[in-house]
Parts: sequence; structure tokens; C-alpha cells
Amino acid sequence: MSRFLDVTHAVAWRTIHNFVSNPAFFFPSVIFPLFFFTAFAGGLSSVGDVPGFDFPAGYTAFQFVFVLMQASAFGGVFTGFGIASDFEKGFARRLLLGAPNRLGILAGYALAALARAAMVSTLLFAVALATGMQVIGGGVDLFGLVALAALVNLTATFFAAGVAFRTRTIQAGPVMQMPMFIVLFLAPVYVPLDLVSGWVGAVAQLNPFTALLEGGRDLISGQDFPALAAYGIAVGLALAFSTWAVRGLRRAEAAG
Repeated sequence: MSRFLDVTHAVAWRTIHNFVSNPAFFFPSVIFPLFFFTAFAGGLSSVGDVPGFDFPAGYTAFQFVFVLMQASAFGGVFTGFGIASDFEKGFARRLLLGAPNRLGILAGYALAALARAAMVSTLLFAVALATGMQVIGGGVDLFGLVALAALVNLTATFFAAGVAFRTRTIQAGPVMQMPMFIVLFLAPVYVPLDLVSGWVGAVAQLNPFTALLEGGRDLISGQDFPALAAYGIAVGLALAFSTWAVRGLRRAEAAG
């Protein structure tokens, strides 16, 4: 157990340090969520006036939840980019050879992804409050929202890590990024699910991310929250993709 924790700590510390100290990693992770929040919550604020849009906390809070989930997801994807980059530089292979417990490598990357998402989310939340976002939900609701975002981050991290461990090249970046992008934007991004029509509405009904997004919006607005459905889907996805990531790690071990 101590070896597992040692490897986890070493990988997490190195990954977090690289993220904070490298402007090429840090600034895009911060600027993109803020850009999306400004574009969606500010530029599209008139959407909140359409008939049938009755979200209690207002359009800023409505879009904040999506941007929070998006930032959490892409924080996990960017962690996958970092894993692939570590393989190209030879660091990950040396780590596989030297680590006494290789599951600690995956755990370290996952812990770093959570820390990265926490930093970006804190800044995003501060900006949203400063621009007048209304929060109706209480402290427990906000904790539940943070927990949902963390599970989204872990799911994306495990998915991207599984791809990175299998391909071991940054050229696989689009394979990590595009599925996440498609899943995110085939959810009710701009209006509630009831107002989404056409084939997008049909797909959104089946999209598991919709339940997480709608659940997060219920939490921030203090509405009834389908906890069993939302957390069941979130935990199920995280567990499923953790298996995918572990199997990818085993392939990387076998490849040497």
C-alpha cells in the first residue's frame, strides 16, 4: 500500500507542477472555460427570455453548470494529452520500469486531473459570482454539484488515459478529444431538454451526459434532484472507464 501511495504522490505532484508552471498548459485550461462562459452566458443571455424557459436561477447559472462540466471533462482529456506526451518523451516508459505498483501511476494522473479541475472550477465559480450569477441551492446542493463535476472529470480522465496508454503518442489527441466534444454538445446546452427539438432532442434524451447536466442545474437552482439516476450514471461511467484505463495500462506494460 505504501508503494502505491508513493507512486501516486510522485506522479500527481509532477503532473500538477508541470501544469501550474507551464503557461502552455495552464492558460488554455483557464481561458477556454472563461471564454465559453462569457460567450454562452453573456452573448446568449436573451435565450433566457424564450417562451417556456423557466429556469429559476437565471440563464447565467444555467450556462455555468454546462461550462463547469465541460471544463471538468476537458481537464481529464488534457491529462490524457499529458500521459501521451510523457510516453513520447520517454518518461512514462521509465516510470513503468521503475514503479513498484503501476496502478499508482494511473491513480497519480487521476489525482492530478482532479486537482487541475478544482483550480479551474474555483476560478470559474469566482468569475460567475462576480458577474452576478444567482445561486438558489444550499451548501449541500453545491457540494453535490462539485461531486458531479469531479465524477465527470474522472470519467474523462480514465477515457483519455486508456487511449493514451494504448497509443502512446500525442497524435491520438483527436481520439481523446472528439468523442468528449460530441457527447458534451449533443446534450441540452443552450435550453432545457423540454425545449430541444428534432434529432438533437432525440439524441439528447439518450445521452448519459444529459442526466448529469440536468441534475447539476437542479442542484444550483435548488430544485428536486434525481440523485439516484444522476449519481448512478456518473459513478457507473467512472467505473467503466477506469476498467478501460487499467487495461490500457496493462497494454503499455506489455509493450515495454
